[in-house]
Amino acid sequence: MSGVKVLVPDDLGVKVLDESPVLEPIRYQPGAPWPADGDDAEVVVVGYENAPAVGARFADLPALRLVQTLNAGYEQWLPWIPAGVSLSNGRGAHGGSSAEWVVAALLNIFRDLRAFGDQQTARVWAHRSTETLIGKRVVILGAGDLAVNLAARLAPFEAEVTLVGRRARAGVRALDDLTDLLPGTDVLVAMLPADASTYRLVNADVLAMLPDGAVVVNAGRGGAIHTDALLAELTAGRLRAALDVTDPEPLPPGHPLWSAPGLLLTPHVAGSTEGAWERAWAVARDQLDRYATGGALTNVVAGPGTPAP
Repeated sequence: MSGVKVLVPDDLGVKVLDESPVLEPIRYQPGAPWPADGDDAEVVVVGYENAPAVGARFADLPALRLVQTLNAGYEQWLPWIPAGVSLSNGRGAHGGSSAEWVVAALLNIFRDLRAFGDQQTARVWAHRSTETLIGKRVVILGAGDLAVNLAARLAPFEAEVTLVGRRARAGVRALDDLTDLLPGTDVLVAMLPADASTYRLVNADVLAMLPDGAVVVNAGRGGAIHTDALLAELTAGRLRAALDVTDPEPLPPGHPLWSAPGLLLTPHVAGSTEGAWERAWAVARDQLDRYATGGALTNVVAGPGTPAP
């Protein structure tokens, strides 16, 4: 008996899903028509890119019921999801590696590793004390997979961590409490999805409430931070920052962020580690196995099955 037909964008996906007794993976090319044996597919797996090229052809699949992403970010796919089709994301695949990047960035900043690297290059042996992550008060904007993973990784450093979500619940403060939290914050981390409610949430007013020397980190989506407002604080030397995502992105060669003082900048690589795609496909297979056997999907973010806010 054949399984549920799933259109997949790469050979690793074919290999992983082919091991499932309830799935029938069919390889597709993002820029080409759907394969003839996949026109009755119920599921399409997508990556981060090619949303217009692939999404515009969802309408050509009359049996389509589920679109599964390999990334936690999914906003680029929302305009293309037909009515009655669910969208499930890759939550759980990249949270650990993204959290690891934040910890690495903070250790780099507080232990001044870049300056010690410069001393090594100059063959200068100059002892001095640095800051420490121990005891730092960290506020994380977001309460999802990335934020929970970061909180767990900061715990051994004895940092004081507060998660902030849209609404208050056990272990999570509400966005309405942010004004009270910011004056005592040493590190403000944005781990937010991209939507109208998060766009430039970290603006000039928010940044002004942070104490001198605080560190602003973005490992979510670039639009969550008002770039010009952050640049003004960095140029003044009042705040420091670590950005893995930017607005705009990719960052143009002449953009002032490249030379901003007090900034650690990486090109959207927080989740780009060894085993990243294997982890992504493991999450995808779990969701697709659930779908094929009539189980409840845990990662639905749009369409039928979306959890109540």
